[in-house]
Amino acid sequence: MSSDGVARERLRSIIADRSLLKDGEFTLASGAKSSMFFDMKKTMLDPEGASLLTNALWELLIDRPADCIGGLEMGAVPIVSQLSMRSFPEKPIPSFFVRKQTKGHGTDKKIDGYLLKGKTAIIFEDVTTTGGSAMQAVEAVRTAGLVVNTVITVVDRMEGAKETFTKGKVNLVSLFTRDDF
Repeated sequence: MSSDGVARERLRSIIADRSLLKDGEFTLASGAKSSMFFDMKKTMLDPEGASLLTNALWELLIDRPADCIGGLEMGAVPIVSQLSMRSFPEKPIPSFFVRKQTKGHGTDKKIDGYLLKGKTAIIFEDVTTTGGSAMQAVEAVRTAGLVVNTVITVVDRMEGAKETFTKGKVNLVSLFTRDDF
């Protein structure tokens, strides 16, 4: 197994051990119920998990056109922050995040960080189910004047996200799928 394969398997193992919950009934962002839930923050905020995840996602990102990267709060914030940091100095890519609703104070922005109007953005998601949450981010970023053609997710639960993105003219790229667990 190549060193990339070893690192990917170690990341899969960390996700399975720390982020995959199988005891209980969980309500997903889509509203659906599931006996399986991916709490990706347990991987994204762990030093080894964060490092492996960032490197694996960097490999998916590096050859794609991207002037900036972002995603919907809260799941995408650690991912895009870590990827933006990883991008320097090789291919510096600033990041942003999309709020579910405006703050109601301060600048009252729906999107915070670095949006480069007229440029290309890639949206990141920790887990996709139907794709509804990530499409909120896609639509907000498109409304702000950017091109979005790609969503990259850590885990695709394979419950309709691909179809949602196809309708929205967005390519879904998954690091893992539910079947990997």
